[in-house]
Formats: sequence, C-alpha cells, structure tokens
Amino acid sequence: MSAPSPAVAWVAGATGYTGREVVARACALGRRVHAHVRPDSPGLDAHRDRFEALGAVVETTPWEREALAARLAEVRPTEVYALLGTTQARARAAAKRGAPPADYAAVDVGLTLMLHRACEDAGIRPRFVYLSALGAGPKASTAYMRARWEVEETLRAGDLPYTVVRPSFISGPDREERRLGERVGATVSDALLGVVGALGGAKIRDRFRSIDAASLARALVDLAVDPAAAGAIVETDRLRE
Repeated sequence: MSAPSPAVAWVAGATGYTGREVVARACALGRRVHAHVRPDSPGLDAHRDRFEALGAVVETTPWEREALAARLAEVRPTEVYALLGTTQARARAAAKRGAPPADYAAVDVGLTLMLHRACEDAGIRPRFVYLSALGAGPKASTAYMRARWEVEETLRAGDLPYTVVRPSFISGPDREERRLGERVGATVSDALLGVVGALGGAKIRDRFRSIDAASLARALVDLAVDPAAAGAIVETDRLRE
C-alpha cells in the first residue's frame, strides 16, 4: 500500500506577521508549503530567501483569478490559508501615488474572495482557513470588521469546507512597531483584562486578550486538519487550547 500524500498548504498573506509563522509551522510539521508573495513585492528576494530556507516553495502568481486557478489546479493544496489584510495607511498611500486600490474592499474582501473563487474554478476542495477578527458582524462599527463579515458570509454560502478564526488583537514583542497603535492597544487591553481575570472574569479575559503570531499559527495549522473545525468559528479562547 502506498503512503498517503502529504498535506499541501497554500499560504496567502505569507509575508505578514501571522503568515510568516504559519509558513514556518506548516513546514516544521512536514507540510508541502507554497508561500504566496506578490510578484511586485519590494522585499521579494528577502522573502524568497526566508521561505526557501524553511523548505517552502515561493509562489509569485499574479493576483488574477484565472492565473490563480490554473496554478492552484497544479499545486492542488489540501489547505488554503487566507491571511490577507491591509491598513488605512496603506490604502491612503496607494491612492496618493495613483496605484491600484488597497483599501479593505480591494484587499481584505476582494483578494480573499478571488482566492476562494479560484479554488472553486480549479476544481479542488481544500480546507479554506480564513483569518477574520473578533467583532466581525453586519452592523460592526468599523469598515474593517464589516469587511471581515462580508467574507465570512461568502464562505458560509459557498461549497468549500472552511474554518473561520476570530482572534482579538494579534500582537507580541516581535511585531514590527509600524503598527505601534495596535501594539499599545493590545498592551493596555491585556493589562485591564489581567485585572478582570484576577477578579473572577477568566472567561472574559481569555476571550479578549491578545495572541502572538506563533501561538495563532499553531492553532491555524492544527485547525486546518481538524474534522471538528470544518464549518466552525473559532475565537481567541479556543485558539489557546
């Protein structure tokens, strides 16, 4: 009897804080990992060196639905990680220099759903692991949270198996300080939640406190092959189990 084929992971958003750790974790567990990097990324050479040293294949397929579908049909991933996201600062910078839109609609929603549809076009059924956020909802107060909800709704209506992960702050001492506001917010929030936990609010503390990228990556890679996580929404407290 032949040995079963190894799991194959496609990581979109591989160069981000969480994405880098997902690539490393999946490689360490013996997955065949394809780390997707924008072909026009100014750090392409550095990303290639980093990921190839881990044993990953660096993918530079352009963000075009047909091109992605063709490549996905070749690779046939068993798990796809959608870890894409932008910031308001990046969106403003892109608009200022006349580049293609880089706002939540274009990146967080547009590219994620393009990847999802490309999987369907390729005729494959990987577990689609989507990094959403705690607080996502149709009436959320921020455009970011509403964008995450829009993607979640599409996944629920689609045919691919999926797992939605909703962490609170994703932060840690190793995160680049270009997101200083998020780091400070996580630090203050965790300090307050520590007080809540000491006063008997352990469930509230565990649900809302921040999680670092390495811990989140371990959870994401485990959830991708967990039958019980198919169709599930997993929040921060469960990500630590």
